[in-house]
Amino acid sequence: MASRKHAPRLRETRESSVAAAAGGSAVHDDDDGPSNIDSSSYLSLPPSPTSFRRLPPNMSRRPSNPEAPDERTSLLGNSRSRVRIHSAHGSPRAPHLSRNQSYAADSVKSARHHSRVNSWGQRLIHALADRQDSSMAESKGSIFPDDRVWYDQFTSTDWVHDSIADSYRVKALRSRKDFWGRVYVTFDGAQGWILSALVGFIVAVLAYIVNVTEATAFDFKDGYCTRYWYLTEKKCCPHGPCTDWRDWGEVLNGFPFGEMWTDYIVYIGAVITLASLSCLLTLTTKTVVPSAYRLTTLDENLAAVPAEPHADHEADEVSVSPRRQAPEAPTTPPMIYYSAAGSGVAEVRVILSGFVLHGFLGLRTLIIKSAGLILSVGSGLSLGKEGPYVHIATCVGNIACRLFSKYDRNDAKRREVLSAAAAAGVAVAFGAPLGGVLFGLEEVAYFFPAKTLFRTFFCCITAALTLKFLNPYGTHKIVMFQVKYVIDWEYFELASFILVGILGGAAGALFIKASRRWAQTFRRIPVIKSYPLLEVVLVAFITGVIGYWNIFTKLPVAKLLYNLAAPCDDRDNNLEDLGICPESLDEIPPALLNLFAAFLIKGFLTIITFGIKVPAGIYVPSMVVGGLMGRLIGHLVQMVVMSYPSWGIFGTCAKVSASTCIQPGVYGLIAAGSTMCGVTRLSVTLAVILFELTGSLDYVLPFSLAILVAKWTADAIEPLSIYDLLTEMNSYPFLNNKHKPIFTSDLADIVPRLRKERVIDITSSPVVPASSLRTKLELLHKAGELDGGLPIIRNDVLVGLIPAPDLEYALDNLPDEGSGMCLMAHVPSIDDSDDGLPDPSDFTPYIDPAPVALDIRSPMDLVYECFVKLGLRYICVLRDGRYAGMTHKKTFVKYMRELEEKEGRH
Repeated sequence: MASRKHAPRLRETRESSVAAAAGGSAVHDDDDGPSNIDSSSYLSLPPSPTSFRRLPPNMSRRPSNPEAPDERTSLLGNSRSRVRIHSAHGSPRAPHLSRNQSYAADSVKSARHHSRVNSWGQRLIHALADRQDSSMAESKGSIFPDDRVWYDQFTSTDWVHDSIADSYRVKALRSRKDFWGRVYVTFDGAQGWILSALVGFIVAVLAYIVNVTEATAFDFKDGYCTRYWYLTEKKCCPHGPCTDWRDWGEVLNGFPFGEMWTDYIVYIGAVITLASLSCLLTLTTKTVVPSAYRLTTLDENLAAVPAEPHADHEADEVSVSPRRQAPEAPTTPPMIYYSAAGSGVAEVRVILSGFVLHGFLGLRTLIIKSAGLILSVGSGLSLGKEGPYVHIATCVGNIACRLFSKYDRNDAKRREVLSAAAAAGVAVAFGAPLGGVLFGLEEVAYFFPAKTLFRTFFCCITAALTLKFLNPYGTHKIVMFQVKYVIDWEYFELASFILVGILGGAAGALFIKASRRWAQTFRRIPVIKSYPLLEVVLVAFITGVIGYWNIFTKLPVAKLLYNLAAPCDDRDNNLEDLGICPESLDEIPPALLNLFAAFLIKGFLTIITFGIKVPAGIYVPSMVVGGLMGRLIGHLVQMVVMSYPSWGIFGTCAKVSASTCIQPGVYGLIAAGSTMCGVTRLSVTLAVILFELTGSLDYVLPFSLAILVAKWTADAIEPLSIYDLLTEMNSYPFLNNKHKPIFTSDLADIVPRLRKERVIDITSSPVVPASSLRTKLELLHKAGELDGGLPIIRNDVLVGLIPAPDLEYALDNLPDEGSGMCLMAHVPSIDDSDDGLPDPSDFTPYIDPAPVALDIRSPMDLVYECFVKLGLRYICVLRDGRYAGMTHKKTFVKYMRELEEKEGRH
């Protein structure tokens, strides 16, 4: 495929550059600066590239409304949408514009007013960012004069265009053969390693802060340390109960209900208070997305109602003129979501696949999610911090990319750093750097070449080393908890391990179904739907009331998981006295009863907690539920061996110790991994994480066997993981490159009928009225194809394609769109203007002369490979060499889902 032709764009004047440098009207993508937009009514509309261009002198300015939300209002209300316009030498374009938008979806029209100053975070980034000197610009200018790389909200990345742009950049960089040119090349190659090390370090520091702070907040519900109030109970009294730790009932002298009941009331109040504060912080990231985007939810809201598909616009549809509003049609209400809620893993995965979500990885989201996570975990709700670590780490990677224009202005390169950052999040969450690398490869990364793999490994090791020196757990270990099994497993236990894997996978799959059922019944109650804080308060109240009296459910989830997985050892000071280390047959039934009660309580609390509007992960809570079930099965097997010690199948197992060779902790850890596998469908990653937690090669085989069985079982009960389910609910343009349906059709099955309003016909003349182009563009927008394109045909032969964003940019720069005529093909007789500036009516610089095209008889397998491997937005379709239509990536995704549903029914 030939590369896209690039030509010079309009040049900014020196006055606009000075104005931008002064910060008077600059618009950046950071999201911590001031804004004049009301925080209660955030509006996210697609940005226009002309927001970053100075209007021609003869183009009239329209009055703007400084109070109204506009199309440049990004995903987070006072954040900046990312629109990057840059040249080959890296000099930033100066934004200076105020004009009316052309977006017609949902008949939304508003004026723009940009008067935002640089935030402190953006000023810091610009101060540290690399800037090439003017001599470098001169050496590159002749090779690749100008390029615009920018993406609208909720569109998909053009991987091919980004790859071409980076190739030109590298070629221009290497054209310098002098000493400084070689220095620049060396520095350019080192930027990826610098970013990987920086991201790993910052992620580890943030993880340390969250771990230490949430532990103090968690214990503060019960009392405080008189020596130093910020110490946890374990650090205040390392050798057991002591006088330095005082419970709240003791502090209040039993007022007013006695010490025990006062402790209980204060505990419930603290749970509700911390959870409510976390929710209030999360609600500050409220985002309203217009119904034109046809999304459902972005924050693990399983109660969201699927969006209604828009009707296809037929040829006889009423025409929409460029300056006249379309007839108002009934619209669905806008979608509301909160970027700091939930874990964010599903959205990170979709972003890494090439879907653009402005603001979701910004500084504001990072700060609010980190603070909210401390409060939500400290409240004692049945949630974990491991999943949000992935989102937090990816935010760090996204912000760090702004240091280097190589990554900041190329989304394909940016996602290499984001993949490494997401893996580092898992590495610090579990203390498993190898597991983090495999997580990036198996779960979140869409494209993972060898170079990215090695940098991801480097980033994870850097994060693990930093966490080792910081020592957040006080054990000089990086793992969340470390257990060692001295006794090896017996062959007869393989059947028990397989059973545990089956039950764990079934529990994970049923958890998905139960969570969705609960959300669709309780969370759709009008008052609960309208006031998310009310749901958080109710869940916190139930958690405090039920969880206080059970010794298992009152513990932090990570600490409880350690007690369930660890072998019984009197010398282990980290083990709590939970009564799950029986030494005789008579002590097993009470332990089974306590474990079963905790399993029911913890399972119920985890189901009702998932999806509430606080930062929350599902990894460790699902492992805890599985661990309770596994420990239960382990004690049952132990009881059988102790009851029938002479059975030949047991061998000498009953004679190893007083409580036999059965280690219930092994069953607990295997069931924990199996249940997490059933929820997330991670396989190899989980086996390696469990191996790194135990540090024992002896149990790699039982871990792997149970996870294999768990995945098979979960897939049979619920085909989708929790993140696949959320991705499908949102109708993201996400092509699952790990699962390929069986195709027996060809491209003709998904090619829509050829309509004249979807093409630009230059058969009679290469000049087309601008009003006609605007009408075609607005029809594309109304159909939701913000990242679509219009093919250009001559005598039914495809001669080029102009992307919708480029067409909008070109139309917006016309001095008189109403009567203007646009040149859509090269005409040698037309001379350039006298002033040397490009003619704004010449649209040929925006046309892709070599769009990817396939014959209509091409097999669907080839179409799948083109979309997945090349990352295309659309494919043109030919029939016997003549243009026959065009299929969009979103159309192909919809076809794949319908095909999978049809296969599932049969």
